[in-house]
Amino acid sequence: MCGITGIFNLNGAPVSPVSLRRMTDAIAHRGPDGEGFFTDSFIGLGHRRLSIIDLSPAGHQPMLSPDQMVALSYNGEIYNFQEIRLELEALGYQFRSRTDSEVVLNAWVEWGQSCIHKFNGMFAFAVWDKRDQSLYLVRDRYGIKPLYYGMWDSIFLFGSEQKAILAHPDARKTLDKEVLFEYFTFQNIFTDRTFLKQIKLLPPASIARIKLGETSTPKIHHYWDYNFCEPKSPERPEAYLEELDRLIRQAVNRQLVTDVELGAYLSGGMDSGTLTALAAKELPYIKTFTCGFDLSSASGIELAFDERVKAEAMSARFKTEHYEMILKAGDMERILPRLASHLEEPRVGQSYPNFYAAQLASKFVKVVLSGAGGDELFGGYPWRYYRAAVCDDFEDYIDQYYVFWQRLIPNRDIKQVFAPIWKDVDSVWTRDIFKDVFRTHRSKPERPEDYINHSLYFEAKTFLHGLFVVEDKLSMAHSLETRVPFMDNDLVDFAMQCPVALKLNNLKDVIRLNENDPGRKQETYFQKTKDGKQILRKVTESYIPEDITNAVKQGFSAPDASWFRGDSIDFVKKRLLNTNAMLYNYLDRKKIHEMINEHLSGKKNRRLLIWSLLNVEELLEEYNL
Repeated sequence: MCGITGIFNLNGAPVSPVSLRRMTDAIAHRGPDGEGFFTDSFIGLGHRRLSIIDLSPAGHQPMLSPDQMVALSYNGEIYNFQEIRLELEALGYQFRSRTDSEVVLNAWVEWGQSCIHKFNGMFAFAVWDKRDQSLYLVRDRYGIKPLYYGMWDSIFLFGSEQKAILAHPDARKTLDKEVLFEYFTFQNIFTDRTFLKQIKLLPPASIARIKLGETSTPKIHHYWDYNFCEPKSPERPEAYLEELDRLIRQAVNRQLVTDVELGAYLSGGMDSGTLTALAAKELPYIKTFTCGFDLSSASGIELAFDERVKAEAMSARFKTEHYEMILKAGDMERILPRLASHLEEPRVGQSYPNFYAAQLASKFVKVVLSGAGGDELFGGYPWRYYRAAVCDDFEDYIDQYYVFWQRLIPNRDIKQVFAPIWKDVDSVWTRDIFKDVFRTHRSKPERPEDYINHSLYFEAKTFLHGLFVVEDKLSMAHSLETRVPFMDNDLVDFAMQCPVALKLNNLKDVIRLNENDPGRKQETYFQKTKDGKQILRKVTESYIPEDITNAVKQGFSAPDASWFRGDSIDFVKKRLLNTNAMLYNYLDRKKIHEMINEHLSGKKNRRLLIWSLLNVEELLEEYNL
C-alpha cells in the first residue's frame, strides 16, 4: 500500500523534478519505507512505498517494463496476483520480484486495459504507456483506494490525495460552492467533484486516459458496476448458506497474504467478529484493536455506544492479543485540525474514532482487517430501505428515498441556509444528483424486492464509497493498510444475486406496515425493521457468540449528541457561534446559529450537522477559502 502522484505536461514541456518531489513529499505519510521517481521529458511519476509484500529493493517503484515502454506507479493489493503471475510466466514473462506490482505491470503490457478484469483486490494506479503516448489512471471496482486529478492549462496532475496535487506550484484552489450545497444536503458527495473546483475524484471502476497534446479533460471508461437483483431461478436457502460460508472463508484466507504483521479491528459487532474468528484460525494470537467511549456524560441510546465488553469477550474466545483505547470528548476537539487536514473533505458522518482506531493499530501492525462492506452487501440498514419499499414507480421511489437521505439540511431550509451564495447555487437540484446515481443501473423496479435492491445499489455507490475514501485517508495517515475481505470479488458477486428474502426477515410485515400505516410511527416502524443481514447472521453462528449474531445493528459512533451539549459545548460555541467563522461567508449565520442552539438546548438532535459544520470550518481555514 502506497502513495502515488504525477505530472503530465500535455504541451510537451519538461517536467520539473523539484515539483515532482514536492508532490511526492506531501504524501510521505502514505509510504515511509521508500520513495521513487520516474521522469521522461514531459511525464513524471512519483511514488511513496509502504512495504507489505516483498520488502526487498526489488519492489521499488515506479516500475518499468523490460523494454522501458511502460512505467507504473501503483497503490494497492491484488489478492490473486500469484495466479495471474503463473499465467504470465506461462506466456514467457520473467519476474525480478515477488510483488503484485510487477504482476500488474506485466499484465498491462500483455493485455492492456482489459487486464483490469483479472484483478481481485483494491488499487489505484497510474500507467505511462509510451506505445500510444498516453497516461492511464485506474481505480478498483468499489473505490477502496482513491485517486484525484486536475488540470491547469496544459498541466495535468494526479495523486492519491489532493495535497499531492496542491503541492505543485501551478495548482490553484477555489471552493466549489455547488459541492458545498451537495454536501450539506447528503453529508456526502455523490458526484466526482470535490470541495475544490479544479480537482476531481476518479470514479470507482474507472479508467481515465489522456494523451500527449490533448487540451480537454481525460476520457473516462467505466469498466464495472454493481448489479443487485433477484435471481431468476433461486437456489434452496441451504445452498446459499453453504456458498456464503465458503466465500467468506475464502475471502479472509486470500487477504491474509503479507510479509508483515497483520491484525484486525474488533468492534464487538458481527462483521469484524467473524473476520477475526476466521483470521485467528490461521494466525494464532493475532492482534486486535477496539476503541471505546467514556459514557459518563452520555444519555439515551448513546449509553449503548461502547462495545468494549463484547469485543473483550470475543478476544478471549479467539485468544487474540487485544488492545483498547477509550475516547473522551476532548479527544475530538484535540484532533480536529489534524483530522480535517488528512480527510481533505468531510464525508459520511463522524470519523474521528476511526482516526484513533487506526492510530492505535499502527503502533503494532502495518496491515489490519476491517468489516466494512458487510452491511451494504447484506442489508444491514433495513429501516432505511423499507422507507421506499412500496412505491408507485421509479420516480415515486426517488422522491421517498431522497427525502430520507437529506441528512443535514432539508429542502425546506436550504434556501435560507445558503442565502449568502444562493445566486451561485440556485441551479443545483440535489434530487437530480440523487437520481443520477442510478444512471447506469440496469434493472427496472417493479416489486418491493426490486426497490430494496435499488437501495442496496444506491448505498454501495454512495455511502459505502464514502466510507472507503474516509478509511483510506485515516488509515494511511498512520501508514496503515486496511483490508476489507467482504469486498472480495467473488463474495460481492454472490451478495448481489442473493435474494432479498434471505437478507431481510420481515419484508412482508413491513410491506403491510408501509401500505396501511402511512404515518409509520417511529417505535413500531423500528421494531419491524431491525431484521437485516439474516443470511449472514445464520452463517456466522458457527464462528461468534449468539448474542453477537442476534444483536441489533449498531454503528461505530461516539456519544456526540451528549458531548456537544455537555463536555464539548464551549468548544462548539467557540468554533461555530463565532461571528467571524469562515462558514458564514457561505452560510446564513442567523439560521445556522438557530439550528445549533436547537441542539444545545435539547430541542432537536443535530449532532450530524454540528459535526459537519466543525469539519467544514476546519477545511475552509486549512485551504484559506
